[in-house]
Amino acid sequence: MKQGLLVGAAFFFLAAMVVAALGGDETKTGVPRSNAPKHSKGEAQSGDPVLVGAGDIASCDDLAGAEATAKLIDKIPGTVFAAGDLAYPDGSDEQFAKCYGPTWGRFKDRTRPAPGNHEYHKSGASGYARYFGAAAGDPDKGYYSYELGTWHIVVLNSECAEVGGCEAASAQGKWLREDLAEHAVPCTLAYFHKPLFSSGDRHGSDPEMKPLWDTLYGAGADVILNGHDHDYERFAPQDPKGHADAKHGIREFVVGSGGKNSHRKMGEALANSEVRNDDTFGVLKLTLHAAGYDWEFVPEAGKTFTDAGSGSCH
Repeated sequence: MKQGLLVGAAFFFLAAMVVAALGGDETKTGVPRSNAPKHSKGEAQSGDPVLVGAGDIASCDDLAGAEATAKLIDKIPGTVFAAGDLAYPDGSDEQFAKCYGPTWGRFKDRTRPAPGNHEYHKSGASGYARYFGAAAGDPDKGYYSYELGTWHIVVLNSECAEVGGCEAASAQGKWLREDLAEHAVPCTLAYFHKPLFSSGDRHGSDPEMKPLWDTLYGAGADVILNGHDHDYERFAPQDPKGHADAKHGIREFVVGSGGKNSHRKMGEALANSEVRNDDTFGVLKLTLHAAGYDWEFVPEAGKTFTDAGSGSCH
């Protein structure tokens, strides 16, 4: 009996020594705390949210592009942003059901959309509003905001004429100022369909977006995501006048690469345009940290173009 007690005590002592050597109690993943990987500023932390998506998605005459990008999102958990022109050509109930639905529709329960110009081919973006329901905000406005981790996310409506304008004095302009004042957090991201800056040869820059940019810049926003031109483009941080501003500027991404079957050639590169591609469908994946973000353009199967990097919040 005494010998058994001695053996048991020895075993308990050795187990305690092993735990101490490994650094104490374990995390929920079973990795000792002292041996858990230490992350640098740009690396994903456990629990950091992911925002992934694109604009210009399902073209009913050819769904190959939308199917290719949907397969990418199948493998990427997180919140999906759909940055306008989601069901071509007219954003009707039928086109959302038969074209967007079989592709990106399988992510509907985790999608936060923004309307584009093709949504308004039907009065009041009615097909879009009925398809997404409450997830798209007030159907008469098409703009709203939400929280994602420590980030504040603002979704705007770039169809200014349909919602009473985008000027500072408009209903949307006033709402944006109030919303940003109520959510004064370190990291803010906005997305809407039409870009203020774009080197795309078809549409290019839309100066009607400048008042929205002015407000976002004044509030210290960090990232803006757009579509409209059917390409991918990344800009260096800049101010609403297009001046490089590494300290306070907003980084804009044009991600009109969601699957619309008409790649469009780039025009002359604008100032501060860092990366451009006009022949690859794909999605932009953003990992949102407490004080910064990582981005990665994920291309459709069979293509090699990609783009990745990290940025800090203001």
